[in-house]
Amino acid sequence: MNNTYEEVKKKLKRIADINNSAAVLQWDQETFIPKNGNHFRAEQLATLSALSHELFTEPQLEQDLLELSSDKNLNEGQKINIELVLEEIKKQKKYPVEFVELLSHSISTAFQAWNQAREENDVKFFLPALSRLVELKKEEVQLLGYEEHPYDALLNQYEKNLKVKELDFIFDQVQLYLLPLLEKIHNSKQINDQFFRQHFEKDRQWNFGIELLKQMGYDFESGRQDISAHPFTISFSPQDVRITTRIDENNLTEMIWSCIHEGGHALYEQGLPTDEYGMPLSEAVSLGIHESQSRLWENHVGRSEWYWKKNFPELKNLFPAQLKNISADDFYKACNKVEPSLIRTNADELTYHLHILIRYQLEKAIIGGELKIENIRDAWNEAYQKQLGIKVPDDKHGVLQDVHWSHGSFGYFPTYSIGSFYAAQFYHYAAKDLRKSGTTVEDGRTAPLLNWLREKIHRHGKFYSARDLCTRICEKPLDISYFVNYAENKFHRIYNL
Repeated sequence: MNNTYEEVKKKLKRIADINNSAAVLQWDQETFIPKNGNHFRAEQLATLSALSHELFTEPQLEQDLLELSSDKNLNEGQKINIELVLEEIKKQKKYPVEFVELLSHSISTAFQAWNQAREENDVKFFLPALSRLVELKKEEVQLLGYEEHPYDALLNQYEKNLKVKELDFIFDQVQLYLLPLLEKIHNSKQINDQFFRQHFEKDRQWNFGIELLKQMGYDFESGRQDISAHPFTISFSPQDVRITTRIDENNLTEMIWSCIHEGGHALYEQGLPTDEYGMPLSEAVSLGIHESQSRLWENHVGRSEWYWKKNFPELKNLFPAQLKNISADDFYKACNKVEPSLIRTNADELTYHLHILIRYQLEKAIIGGELKIENIRDAWNEAYQKQLGIKVPDDKHGVLQDVHWSHGSFGYFPTYSIGSFYAAQFYHYAAKDLRKSGTTVEDGRTAPLLNWLREKIHRHGKFYSARDLCTRICEKPLDISYFVNYAENKFHRIYNL
């Protein structure tokens, strides 16, 4: 084994230790931190971010990597690790350490302000911190550089090589197919899902969610679930992947879809190779592929007919009075009710993409300078009226509903839709392969599906690009026709179109 490679790997593992220690502090900040601890937590996170950046951009590390890049004795995985780390160093060197520290501190401040604004139900408490953060993201765009649209620089951080012109085309195609289907559903007899909005005791909901996660294959020996304002997944290593959910005692859907969605993310993280810790091959290839895992489990599994044939009896045992006159088929159809709604995380599979389109267009306008932060509430409310025909009643159900902007995650939202389209394509091929091997997910067993995902996606880390990974699995890159066909077949049957 090349000694220089091992030394480099050792250095990168130390940097990963620092980053993951910061991630633990971030997880604590979003779950258990006392209110008065936020000020010092912001400083602690900023310090660790700066330290990580300094170590990563240290000249000797880059020199060692450059020497290794010409070493013919390295195997293919090692070569890819070196190539990707050098690429990341080149990017990170564009950031002054003072900027890294300031950005980290501003994100912590913005998260605190977002929480306060949600408590007050007024975006004005968030605007100063958000405005400062947006200015830093615009500065970041200039540091990174771009060729066409400034938003491209931010997109590239989550979905490598994805550009505005490609996204615009994808969303145009989505609307071309989705809007006629939504119109047909709108003119059909609507599904009754009122039974979701009764009183469902918190602890029973929690226990049911835990069982769903275990059934998916989430390893509680290598993870845990907690409560947070906005559900999320965070990983410190493949053997410590944590998720959060939220529970509304008057709406059963909050807990179910949060658990399954975040569980899908967590399964990906738990399936990454442990022996590559600190190296690119231990990381998810892109946010689009990551979201494909959560959306696949949430929609193709969690909103399927077979899934509720298996799981509804147990749910009915937990809540016999609330579900007294409801059948598994009633429940399945209610899970798939299509109707414009205020909250993205509760949206159905179809209108969900209009939620993403709204955020994408707002972000693009913010970063491009066409939309000022002080006008964000009005722009948000107007977009919901135009795209979904919904009047936004207040900020908590509107512009403050998502945590992403408080994290500085501009460029992230489009990956939710990209992930959904990947999910449909992957699930199509997974079902096809499982049938060939004489098994199926439709008998209620999810282990064969998880094994397929482990083999085809999880274990590779960043060995392949997202495009190459998709082509390797499906013999073609991302193709939204799989999502279109899936949606049309499913909702034609549910709504008798």
